[in-house]
Amino acid sequence: MTGPETDDDVPGWVESLGLPGLVDVHVHFLPERVLRKVWAYFDQAETHYGRAWPVQYRLSQEERVALLRKLGVQKFAPLVYPHKPDMAAWLTEWVTDFADATPSAVRTATLYAEPGVEDYLGAAVRAGARAVKVHVQVGGFDPRDPFLDPAWGLLADAGVPAIVHCGHGPIPGAHTGLDVFAEVLARHPRLTTVLAHAGMPDYRGAVDLVHRYENVHLDTTMVGTPFSEEMAPLPKDWPALLAEIPGRVVLGTDFPNIPYSYATQLRAIAGWAAADGRLGEAFLRDVLFEAGTRLL
Repeated sequence: MTGPETDDDVPGWVESLGLPGLVDVHVHFLPERVLRKVWAYFDQAETHYGRAWPVQYRLSQEERVALLRKLGVQKFAPLVYPHKPDMAAWLTEWVTDFADATPSAVRTATLYAEPGVEDYLGAAVRAGARAVKVHVQVGGFDPRDPFLDPAWGLLADAGVPAIVHCGHGPIPGAHTGLDVFAEVLARHPRLTTVLAHAGMPDYRGAVDLVHRYENVHLDTTMVGTPFSEEMAPLPKDWPALLAEIPGRVVLGTDFPNIPYSYATQLRAIAGWAAADGRLGEAFLRDVLFEAGTRLL
């Protein structure tokens, strides 16, 4: 059960699984000037991470949308995230406009630990946001901040998934760590959460949170790829761990900022499915399409 070798192989491979396409919950689209700064940061990755991080899909916005369509991505969550106060509201406005102009994109939002977060987040949820990106590492805020407590409650009540980068990978932040975010879940146990990058590098801790909270999921973003295995290798029994949490793993890729092809992520997922008899093609269909459809 091998995955696609190249991006050109992706549509045919997906069709062979009996799927109409892919649903990707972890894709980034940002205002042009913000995206350029993100790419400039990755251009200095050897300073930040001690290794190169060549952005694979450094294309125009129109070309990136067209490429997702060519790959067979039927629906995706365009994620935005602030790195300072007074940024989340206008990023949410920008991504709402982007989603409305892009048929395969769903409306999303973001947040920051600041006064007024409940107001702009609430407005976005009422307007139809289907996912909220929370980047604890880049934002540098504490997810337990009192400003965020009503925001978490709002999302829990609405059933809107928070896609949360709270693990220490690729480098720790001031308030990263699954133990920190576990305190948020303890206070808001109904919060629908997607642990971005499967909590990298604390994969076992992420699986434990899935077991403890019925609305917690993992996404596959960068997980198990050769690039990530060099810095945060998966436990040897990863496929067995996944077999114990059926329906709780969703496709995420970090497109376009990944340093390898889209097909590389799909090959990693296919490898897990082949490694444990309890997974197989049913697991692939759920991860690649069905789980994301349920969430979004």
